[in-house]
Amino acid sequence: MTQDRLPRVLIVGAGAMGIVVGHFLSQAEVQVSFLVRPHRAEALNRPQVLYCYNDNQLKTFKEYTYLTEPAEIINANFDYILITLDAVALMNEVGQNLAKTIGQAVRQTSAKVLLGTVFYDLKPWFLQTSGLSTEQVTNALLFVHAYAKKAVALPVHPPTDQNLLDKADFAYIDSLGPGFVVDDSSPTVAKSFTELYNGCGVSTCAIMPAAQLAVSTLPIFAVFAACQLLDWPKFQDIGSKGETWSLAVAAVKEIQGLRICGELGQQAAEATSEAGLAASLTGMEKVMLPLDLQEFYRYHHGGKVNDQDRELLRACLTNGEAEGNPMSALRELVQRVEQH
Repeated sequence: MTQDRLPRVLIVGAGAMGIVVGHFLSQAEVQVSFLVRPHRAEALNRPQVLYCYNDNQLKTFKEYTYLTEPAEIINANFDYILITLDAVALMNEVGQNLAKTIGQAVRQTSAKVLLGTVFYDLKPWFLQTSGLSTEQVTNALLFVHAYAKKAVALPVHPPTDQNLLDKADFAYIDSLGPGFVVDDSSPTVAKSFTELYNGCGVSTCAIMPAAQLAVSTLPIFAVFAACQLLDWPKFQDIGSKGETWSLAVAAVKEIQGLRICGELGQQAAEATSEAGLAASLTGMEKVMLPLDLQEFYRYHHGGKVNDQDRELLRACLTNGEAEGNPMSALRELVQRVEQH
C-alpha cells in the first residue's frame, strides 16, 4: 500500500456479513470492492440500505465497486481480501478454484487475506489450496449479527422501528463487544487490519489468540444442533430441556477439549456446566435485544448455513477421535441431528 492512495479492500461475497463490514470500512476511508457472482450484480447497482438495531436508524452504503469475474482480481493490487463465504461454498470445486485465483493474485505481493469463513482449522486447508504463506493469511470472525431483510421476517421487539426496518436491504446489531475479531496466527495481518477497521469509528476490531478464537466459536455449534432438535427454544428456557440439553453440554465440553482449543479450552471444559452455559446464553439473548436472537439463529443456523454447521461438527468429531478422545456425546448429537 502506497502513501498516495487509499487502502483497497476486496470482500468476497456481498451477503449480510460482506455488506456490513464493507459499510464499516467505507467509513474508515477505505476503497471497498466486492467480488460477486453475476446474478448478484444487479442488486449492487444501487445503494444498499442497512437498518441498525443499535440506534434504530437507516444507513446508506454506496461507496463501493464490484467485480463479477475472479480473474479480475489478478493484478488489481488489493491490499486486503476478506472472504465471507460459508465453508461449504468455499470448499466446493468453485470455491477451491477461487482460492487458487486468490493465491495467484496475492502471491509475491504485500496483500493480506482474512478468512471470515467459520470452520474447523480452515487456515491450513486454505494455505495448501491457495499456495500462500501463513504470514499472509489470518482467521477472522464477524461478531456483528446481520441478515438480509428479504430472506426472513424476524419478530419485532421494541424499540425497533418497523417502518424503517421494512425499507432496509440488510439489518444488523453490534452489541457483543468487538464487532469483528481477527486471530493472531499472522500478527502482521492482524495488527494492520485491526488498525484499518478501527478507523471507522462505528465498530471495533480486536485481536484474539488463535486458540481463544477456536474456543469462542467451535463449541457453540453443538448448542445450535441441540436448538434444532428442540425447535429453537428461547435460551432462557433451554436449561430445562432435559436430556437433549445435557447431551449438548457434554458435546460442548468435548469440543472445548480439542487440541485446537489449547489449554484455554481445557480450562473452559472444566468450568462449563449445564446451568452456567444456559445462563450465559440467556444473558447474550438479552444483550442482543431488540434482535430476536433465537429466531435469527433459526434462520441462519437452522437453514442458511446448516450444511456448513453439520460439516463443522463432523470435523470436530473426526479430529477428536483422531486425538484419542471418545467424543461419545458429540457422536450421539451428530447422529440425532442427521436423523432429524
